Amino acid sequence: MNRLAIFGLIFVALLMFIALFAPVVATHDIGATDLLNRYAAPSAEHFFGTDATGRDIFSRVIYGARISLQVGLTVVTVSAIVGTLIGALAGYYGGWVDSIVSGYLLNVFLAFPGLLLAIAMVAFLGAGLGKLILALTIIGWTGYARLIRGQVLKVREYDFVQAARALGASDTRIILQHVLPNAIQPLIVQASLGMAGAVLAEATLSFLGLGVPPPAPSWGVMLEEARDLSTLTLAPHALIVPGVAIALTVLAFNFIGDGLRERLDPRQRARG
Repeated sequence: MNRLAIFGLIFVALLMFIALFAPVVATHDIGATDLLNRYAAPSAEHFFGTDATGRDIFSRVIYGARISLQVGLTVVTVSAIVGTLIGALAGYYGGWVDSIVSGYLLNVFLAFPGLLLAIAMVAFLGAGLGKLILALTIIGWTGYARLIRGQVLKVREYDFVQAARALGASDTRIILQHVLPNAIQPLIVQASLGMAGAVLAEATLSFLGLGVPPPAPSWGVMLEEARDLSTLTLAPHALIVPGVAIALTVLAFNFIGDGLRERLDPRQRARG
Protein backbone atom coordinates (compact mmCIF):
# COMPACT_ATOMS: atom_id res chain seq x y z
CA MET A 1 0.00 0.00 0.00
CA ASN A 2 1.39 3.41 -0.96
CA ARG A 3 2.39 6.15 1.47
CA LEU A 4 -0.66 8.30 0.80
CA ALA A 5 -2.94 5.38 1.69
CA ILE A 6 -0.99 4.84 4.90
CA PHE A 7 -1.36 8.53 5.72
CA GLY A 8 -5.10 8.21 5.09
CA LEU A 9 -5.39 5.21 7.40
CA ILE A 10 -3.47 6.97 10.18
CA PHE A 11 -5.52 10.14 9.83
CA VAL A 12 -8.86 8.30 9.80
CA ALA A 13 -7.82 6.19 12.81
CA LEU A 14 -6.86 9.37 14.68
CA LEU A 15 -10.13 11.03 13.65
CA MET A 16 -12.14 8.06 14.90
CA PHE A 17 -10.23 8.10 18.17
CA ILE A 18 -10.85 11.77 18.89
CA ALA A 19 -14.49 11.44 17.80
CA LEU A 20 -15.02 8.48 20.12
CA PHE A 21 -13.36 10.21 23.06
CA ALA A 22 -14.54 13.73 22.21
CA PRO A 23 -15.68 14.51 25.80
CA VAL A 24 -12.16 13.78 27.00
CA VAL A 25 -10.26 15.42 24.12
CA ALA A 26 -12.37 18.61 23.99
CA THR A 27 -11.07 21.38 26.22
CA HIS A 28 -14.27 23.48 26.51
CA ASP A 29 -18.03 23.15 26.48
CA ILE A 30 -19.04 23.39 22.82
CA GLY A 31 -22.10 25.49 23.69
CA ALA A 32 -20.45 27.86 26.17
CA THR A 33 -20.35 31.42 24.79
CA ASP A 34 -18.08 34.29 25.81
CA LEU A 35 -19.02 37.49 23.98
CA LEU A 36 -16.09 39.32 25.53
CA ASN A 37 -13.76 36.85 23.84
CA ARG A 38 -15.20 36.85 20.31
CA TYR A 39 -12.90 35.87 17.45
CA ALA A 40 -9.97 35.36 19.80
CA ALA A 41 -6.79 34.27 18.05
CA PRO A 42 -5.36 30.77 18.66
CA SER A 43 -3.70 30.59 22.05
CA ALA A 44 -2.80 28.19 24.83
CA GLU A 45 -6.35 28.50 26.19
CA HIS A 46 -8.10 28.18 22.81
CA PHE A 47 -5.93 26.10 20.48
CA PHE A 48 -7.84 27.11 17.33
CA GLY A 49 -9.24 30.39 18.64
CA THR A 50 -12.92 31.25 19.14
CA ASP A 51 -15.86 31.99 16.85
CA ALA A 52 -18.40 34.83 16.60
CA THR A 53 -19.94 34.04 20.00
CA GLY A 54 -16.71 33.14 21.80
CA ARG A 55 -17.13 29.37 21.54
CA ASP A 56 -13.97 27.27 21.42
CA ILE A 57 -13.31 26.21 17.81
CA PHE A 58 -11.02 23.32 18.76
CA SER A 59 -13.74 21.64 20.84
CA ARG A 60 -16.36 22.23 18.16
CA VAL A 61 -14.13 20.71 15.47
CA ILE A 62 -13.61 17.66 17.69
CA TYR A 63 -17.37 17.17 18.13
CA GLY A 64 -17.90 17.96 14.45
CA ALA A 65 -15.81 14.89 13.64
CA ARG A 66 -18.45 12.83 15.44
CA ILE A 67 -21.20 14.15 13.20
CA SER A 68 -19.20 13.67 10.00
CA LEU A 69 -18.18 10.10 10.84
CA GLN A 70 -21.68 9.21 12.04
CA VAL A 71 -23.18 10.42 8.78
CA GLY A 72 -20.48 8.76 6.67
CA LEU A 73 -20.57 5.38 8.39
CA THR A 74 -24.36 5.18 8.53
CA VAL A 75 -24.91 6.29 4.95
CA VAL A 76 -22.22 4.01 3.53
CA THR A 77 -23.31 0.98 5.58
CA VAL A 78 -27.01 1.22 4.77
CA SER A 79 -26.41 2.21 1.13
CA ALA A 80 -23.95 -0.65 0.62
CA ILE A 81 -26.31 -3.23 2.13
CA VAL A 82 -29.34 -2.06 0.14
CA GLY A 83 -27.36 -1.57 -3.06
CA THR A 84 -25.65 -4.95 -2.75
CA LEU A 85 -28.94 -6.75 -2.23
CA ILE A 86 -30.71 -5.08 -5.16
CA GLY A 87 -27.70 -5.23 -7.48
CA ALA A 88 -27.01 -8.89 -6.71
CA LEU A 89 -30.61 -9.90 -7.42
CA ALA A 90 -30.67 -7.92 -10.67
CA GLY A 91 -27.35 -9.33 -11.86
CA TYR A 92 -28.03 -12.92 -10.85
CA TYR A 93 -31.56 -13.33 -12.17
CA GLY A 94 -31.33 -10.95 -15.14
CA GLY A 95 -34.41 -10.84 -17.38
CA TRP A 96 -37.30 -8.71 -16.22
CA VAL A 97 -35.76 -8.24 -12.77
CA ASP A 98 -32.67 -6.66 -14.29
CA SER A 99 -34.77 -4.65 -16.70
CA ILE A 100 -36.77 -3.09 -13.87
CA VAL A 101 -33.75 -2.41 -11.65
CA SER A 102 -31.15 -1.25 -14.17
CA GLY A 103 -33.45 -0.15 -16.96
CA TYR A 104 -35.83 1.96 -14.90
CA LEU A 105 -35.00 2.28 -11.18
CA LEU A 106 -31.28 3.02 -11.46
CA ASN A 107 -31.70 5.25 -14.49
CA VAL A 108 -34.29 7.38 -12.71
CA PHE A 109 -31.97 8.05 -9.77
CA LEU A 110 -28.86 8.48 -11.92
CA ALA A 111 -30.63 10.93 -14.22
CA PHE A 112 -30.43 13.63 -11.53
CA PRO A 113 -27.22 15.10 -10.08
CA GLY A 114 -26.74 13.53 -6.65
CA LEU A 115 -26.25 16.76 -4.72
CA LEU A 116 -29.26 18.46 -6.28
CA LEU A 117 -31.41 15.42 -5.51
CA ALA A 118 -30.15 15.43 -1.92
CA ILE A 119 -30.97 19.13 -1.58
CA ALA A 120 -34.49 18.51 -2.89
CA MET A 121 -35.06 15.59 -0.52
CA VAL A 122 -33.73 17.40 2.54
CA ALA A 123 -35.79 20.46 1.67
CA PHE A 124 -38.86 18.22 1.47
CA LEU A 125 -38.10 16.17 4.62
CA GLY A 126 -36.81 19.06 6.71
CA ALA A 127 -33.51 19.74 8.44
CA GLY A 128 -32.10 17.30 10.97
CA LEU A 129 -29.36 14.69 11.27
CA GLY A 130 -31.67 11.70 10.82
CA LYS A 131 -33.39 13.21 7.79
CA LEU A 132 -30.04 14.13 6.29
CA ILE A 133 -28.82 10.55 6.65
CA LEU A 134 -32.06 9.25 5.11
CA ALA A 135 -31.76 11.57 2.11
CA LEU A 136 -28.11 10.66 1.46
CA THR A 137 -28.94 6.96 1.80
CA ILE A 138 -31.80 7.18 -0.70
CA ILE A 139 -29.49 8.65 -3.34
CA GLY A 140 -26.39 6.68 -2.31
CA TRP A 141 -27.44 3.06 -2.82
CA THR A 142 -27.56 3.34 -6.61
CA GLY A 143 -23.78 3.42 -7.06
CA TYR A 144 -23.33 0.24 -5.05
CA ALA A 145 -26.20 -1.49 -6.86
CA ARG A 146 -24.76 -0.69 -10.29
CA LEU A 147 -21.29 -1.85 -9.25
CA ILE A 148 -22.46 -5.14 -7.72
CA ARG A 149 -24.78 -5.83 -10.65
CA GLY A 150 -21.88 -5.62 -13.07
CA GLN A 151 -19.71 -7.87 -10.90
CA VAL A 152 -22.46 -10.46 -10.44
CA LEU A 153 -23.15 -10.58 -14.18
CA LYS A 154 -19.54 -11.66 -14.62
CA VAL A 155 -19.19 -14.00 -11.63
CA ARG A 156 -22.43 -15.90 -12.26
CA GLU A 157 -20.91 -17.35 -15.45
CA TYR A 158 -17.87 -18.83 -13.68
CA ASP A 159 -17.51 -22.60 -13.71
CA PHE A 160 -17.81 -23.05 -9.94
CA VAL A 161 -21.12 -21.17 -9.93
CA GLN A 162 -22.42 -23.30 -12.78
CA ALA A 163 -21.26 -26.42 -10.93
CA ALA A 164 -23.04 -25.36 -7.74
CA ARG A 165 -26.22 -24.74 -9.73
CA ALA A 166 -25.90 -28.17 -11.42
CA LEU A 167 -25.53 -29.82 -8.00
CA GLY A 168 -28.88 -28.38 -6.94
CA ALA A 169 -27.73 -25.58 -4.64
CA SER A 170 -30.40 -23.00 -3.92
CA ASP A 171 -30.17 -19.52 -5.40
CA THR A 172 -29.74 -18.02 -1.93
CA ARG A 173 -26.78 -20.31 -1.19
CA ILE A 174 -25.19 -19.65 -4.57
CA ILE A 175 -25.50 -15.87 -4.16
CA LEU A 176 -24.27 -15.76 -0.56
CA GLN A 177 -21.53 -18.40 -0.69
CA HIS A 178 -20.28 -18.31 -4.27
CA VAL A 179 -21.23 -15.10 -6.06
CA LEU A 180 -20.96 -12.28 -3.52
CA PRO A 181 -17.61 -13.36 -1.96
CA ASN A 182 -16.08 -13.16 -5.44
CA ALA A 183 -17.80 -9.90 -6.38
CA ILE A 184 -17.37 -7.90 -3.19
CA GLN A 185 -13.83 -6.55 -3.63
CA PRO A 186 -14.73 -3.46 -5.70
CA LEU A 187 -17.43 -2.68 -3.13
CA ILE A 188 -14.75 -2.17 -0.46
CA VAL A 189 -13.07 0.48 -2.60
CA GLN A 190 -16.42 2.09 -3.41
CA ALA A 191 -17.30 2.23 0.30
CA SER A 192 -14.10 4.09 1.21
CA LEU A 193 -14.72 6.62 -1.55
CA GLY A 194 -18.36 6.80 -0.47
CA MET A 195 -17.25 7.87 3.01
CA ALA A 196 -15.49 10.88 1.47
CA GLY A 197 -18.59 11.72 -0.55
CA ALA A 198 -20.90 11.43 2.46
CA VAL A 199 -18.69 13.66 4.63
CA LEU A 200 -18.52 16.28 1.88
CA ALA A 201 -22.28 16.08 1.22
CA GLU A 202 -23.07 16.53 4.91
CA ALA A 203 -20.83 19.59 5.12
CA THR A 204 -22.33 21.03 1.93
CA LEU A 205 -25.93 20.59 3.03
CA SER A 206 -25.19 21.92 6.52
CA PHE A 207 -23.47 24.94 4.97
CA LEU A 208 -26.61 25.59 2.92
CA GLY A 209 -28.77 25.31 6.04
CA LEU A 210 -30.34 22.01 4.94
CA GLY A 211 -28.34 19.63 7.09
CA VAL A 212 -27.60 19.60 10.79
CA PRO A 213 -29.16 22.79 12.21
CA PRO A 214 -27.07 25.15 14.36
CA PRO A 215 -25.81 25.36 17.04
CA ALA A 216 -24.71 21.75 16.38
CA PRO A 217 -20.93 21.68 15.82
CA SER A 218 -21.06 20.48 12.23
CA TRP A 219 -18.12 21.51 10.10
CA GLY A 220 -20.52 22.81 7.45
CA VAL A 221 -22.38 24.90 10.03
CA MET A 222 -19.07 26.32 11.26
CA LEU A 223 -18.18 27.34 7.72
CA GLU A 224 -21.58 28.97 7.20
CA GLU A 225 -21.27 30.95 10.43
CA ALA A 226 -17.82 32.23 9.43
CA ARG A 227 -18.40 32.96 5.74
CA ASP A 228 -18.67 36.75 6.02
CA LEU A 229 -15.88 38.77 4.46
CA SER A 230 -15.34 40.56 7.78
CA THR A 231 -14.72 37.22 9.47
CA LEU A 232 -12.12 36.27 6.88
CA THR A 233 -10.37 39.58 7.52
CA LEU A 234 -10.60 39.71 11.31
CA ALA A 235 -10.51 36.01 12.23
CA PRO A 236 -9.52 33.78 9.30
CA HIS A 237 -8.99 30.85 11.66
CA ALA A 238 -12.76 30.57 12.18
CA LEU A 239 -13.13 29.74 8.47
CA ILE A 240 -9.84 27.97 7.78
CA VAL A 241 -9.95 25.39 10.60
CA PRO A 242 -13.25 23.64 9.68
CA GLY A 243 -12.36 23.93 5.99
CA VAL A 244 -9.03 22.19 6.55
CA ALA A 245 -10.78 19.51 8.65
CA ILE A 246 -13.19 18.76 5.78
CA ALA A 247 -10.42 18.77 3.17
CA LEU A 248 -8.11 16.46 5.14
CA THR A 249 -10.92 14.02 5.93
CA VAL A 250 -12.08 13.80 2.32
CA LEU A 251 -8.49 13.43 1.09
CA ALA A 252 -7.77 10.71 3.66
CA PHE A 253 -10.72 8.57 2.55
CA ASN A 254 -9.82 9.11 -1.10
CA PHE A 255 -6.23 8.05 -0.41
CA ILE A 256 -7.51 4.92 1.32
CA GLY A 257 -9.76 4.14 -1.64
CA ASP A 258 -6.90 4.55 -4.12
CA GLY A 259 -4.67 2.36 -1.96
CA LEU A 260 -7.31 -0.36 -1.72
CA ARG A 261 -7.89 -0.24 -5.47
CA GLU A 262 -4.17 -0.70 -6.05
CA ARG A 263 -3.99 -3.47 -3.48
CA LEU A 264 -7.02 -5.45 -4.64
CA ASP A 265 -6.56 -5.04 -8.39
CA PRO A 266 -3.70 -7.23 -9.69
CA ARG A 267 -3.26 -5.02 -12.77
CA GLN A 268 -2.88 -1.89 -10.66
CA ARG A 269 -0.49 -3.71 -8.32
CA ALA A 270 1.64 -4.94 -11.23
CA ARG A 271 1.74 -1.46 -12.76
CA GLY A 272 2.79 -0.01 -9.38
